[in-house]
Amino acid sequence: MYRYDEFDSQLVNERVEQFRRQVDRRLAGELSEDQFKPLRLMNGLYLQLHAYMLRINIPYGSLSSHQLRTLAHVARTYDRGYGHFTTRQNIQYNWIQLQQVPDALADLAAAEMHGIQSSGNCIRNVTADQYAGVAADELTDPRIYCEIIRQWSTLHPEFSFLPRKFKIAVTAAPTDRAAVQVHDIGLRMHRNAAGDPGFEVIVGGGQGRTPFIGKIIRDWLAPSDLLSYLEAILRVYNQDGRRDNLYKSRIKILVHQIGAEEFSRRVDAEWQAIRDSALQLPQAEIERIRRYFAGPEFAELADEPDLLRQQADADPQFAAWLKANKADHKMPGYAIANISLKSLNAPPGDMTARQMDAVADLADQYSFGEIRVNHRQNLVLPSVPQRDLNALYQRLAEQQLATANIGHTSDIVACPGLDYCSLANARSIPIAQEIHQRFENMDRLHDIGEVTINISGCMNACGHHHVGNIGILGVDKRGEEYYQFTLGGSSGTDAALGERTGRGFPAAETAPAVERVLRTYLDIRAADERFLDTYRRVGMAPFKEALYGAA
Repeated sequence: MYRYDEFDSQLVNERVEQFRRQVDRRLAGELSEDQFKPLRLMNGLYLQLHAYMLRINIPYGSLSSHQLRTLAHVARTYDRGYGHFTTRQNIQYNWIQLQQVPDALADLAAAEMHGIQSSGNCIRNVTADQYAGVAADELTDPRIYCEIIRQWSTLHPEFSFLPRKFKIAVTAAPTDRAAVQVHDIGLRMHRNAAGDPGFEVIVGGGQGRTPFIGKIIRDWLAPSDLLSYLEAILRVYNQDGRRDNLYKSRIKILVHQIGAEEFSRRVDAEWQAIRDSALQLPQAEIERIRRYFAGPEFAELADEPDLLRQQADADPQFAAWLKANKADHKMPGYAIANISLKSLNAPPGDMTARQMDAVADLADQYSFGEIRVNHRQNLVLPSVPQRDLNALYQRLAEQQLATANIGHTSDIVACPGLDYCSLANARSIPIAQEIHQRFENMDRLHDIGEVTINISGCMNACGHHHVGNIGILGVDKRGEEYYQFTLGGSSGTDAALGERTGRGFPAAETAPAVERVLRTYLDIRAADERFLDTYRRVGMAPFKEALYGAA
């Protein structure tokens, strides 16, 4: 995986010392909170409902075991012993003390981590397919291009103060595991008619108060043109995006208002002026970055179907974990092992320092010291020998990290909600835990099959409720917490925004309402249909009746 060069190290270490002086001035009263706010946001520090929150970038979701141990150290030393993995493949600490933030950042810098551009109106952490580099279906490793975009965008002088925050995601597989269609820019690598690899460019996706699925503005873009074309997109947005209205400042609004065709025309006009500039990406540079992502020295192994079948027959819980949490690896004899951070013991996405240390040890033992974070708030060990899966499962179970629910009902995405966030209207975590409790039975969970539930505590949609198969939005109704439902959303290859069902439900009725929706699905589904397939076949009517009764 990518390692810092001397420029990365100097930049990050200098930023730590700059921020240390800024914090000292704030604590001494030389800076007001209004003066301090832009300085702290540039370093990933937010002021939340109860305390400061520090957000740390995990570029394209890739972690080394050493970095995960450092995250555990920060949680243990500067926070309350845990961290929260986010839908941006980052980690947040919710109880950090201002005077300790510079020390925490210094410790993170020593492990090649930082919070620069994890907040503010800039290009945020670039995200990718969590199976990058090991997926059986990918064209190439998308992290190569994510890293190139990271280097191009870090402290970019022209794009440090955009109209609004900006998010980019990259995938190189036909199966979209990076939600590229709901990003400001989504890049999907594929081959053109001549067989050459390049990018489909999608612009203007996003969620929040005004959600949109992105529009394709270029069918195929040569990798050598990647940076110049991204620069052209950002220039058009920076020049033409609105700054007079916070709710209309995202690029999705600009694309929607002027239309994808006109937006594409403006980008092309800008691009022609800079296409042959120093932004041209040489193949030699692509290959240089590619070498950083050279795979580990895989052993020559054979697939182990008989062994796994025997172990599964002997242990039904391991069988359920294999079915839900294992994915195909590109190398014979290996598997991708997903680690669910969704259990009844903690809020979705939360992980204790002890668990982080344990997973770092497991990564060293079973997966070449590498861990991934995905946009559904779970972890991945990307390269585990199939013969070691049972031993890995047993060790995960000891840490309460072996829940067999990836892609199932209790694998719920949830923002921190009103328990932490000053912007939230309602709590997300208790609703997620109550739904999880109702579907804890593994036989029932696996009978229901693939379904995604996403919960947001406000319209900012940090829980991505718009693209959940079942989306739940918390709202304030005359001082009470209510929850509105949407159905039919998806963040995958078949991306779609959910359709609102009707009036919201008070907190006590929300989990029972989810149960009614899923019971209706089980009653009307055809053989082998996912929830989303059934919804698209029959529409809203039967689910609305289940929720509200006959009209």
